[in-house]
Amino acid sequence: MSAIILQDEIVHYEVLGRGRPLIFLHGWVGSWRYWIPSMQAASISSRAYALDFWGFGETAKEPSRYLLNQQTALLSDFRYEMGFEKVAIIGHGLGAVVGLLFAREHPELVNRIMAICLPFDSRAINPRLQQASPGDLADWLLGNTPDAQVTRVEAAKADQDAILRSIHNLQEIEITDLAASIETPSLLVFGQNDPAVSPATSEKLAALPEHVHYIVFENSGHFPMLDEVNKFNRLMNDFLSLPSGESPRQLQLKEEWKRRIR
Repeated sequence: MSAIILQDEIVHYEVLGRGRPLIFLHGWVGSWRYWIPSMQAASISSRAYALDFWGFGETAKEPSRYLLNQQTALLSDFRYEMGFEKVAIIGHGLGAVVGLLFAREHPELVNRIMAICLPFDSRAINPRLQQASPGDLADWLLGNTPDAQVTRVEAAKADQDAILRSIHNLQEIEITDLAASIETPSLLVFGQNDPAVSPATSEKLAALPEHVHYIVFENSGHFPMLDEVNKFNRLMNDFLSLPSGESPRQLQLKEEWKRRIR
């Protein structure tokens, strides 16, 4: 286990591979651990980092740090202490929101961002995320794969207040405007069958700028990276391989990927 002291508290992270820095940010259910298959796939060409936010996994549980701006500050401090000049970010749910907030504040520091299951407003989030315990949420949203079983164990470590405060905080942020204001090439990924976060409407998606693209995984729920591992990893690596500054609009789910994973 790797750890760093930030703001006088312990922050847990893991790292894999060599190459350009890439940071994975987890969502409201789980911790860094469910990123392992994605980190392994990305480690061929990237140095992949995954950290636990305040209140999740093995990072310090400190309720005064659970708001979105404080989770964003955690990411900022982590980047600075690690000495990254510019990073790629892959965020899921909570991590998608934090990644976009960081990219808006520091566009010169973010090379590209992949936002998975991004809630376009607080109404897109199922109320159950604010009512059930972390363990029950994991049972609700995860399948029965080995990776999902490990994620269940990790999810139970979360402070429920960390989930509640960040979701409540979303009511103060207009995510549609946030997504549209990001200057960084961005790829939005949604699970068609996600019971926790409703995909954005076609009208909102059509209004996104040219450097923002979206793709829907038709056979995924809230965890596309676990529900359709091969397809997700191929798309992720294609996105990471784009020349710096290039729009991801050319990216599509290719038919040969679908055939290979049936």
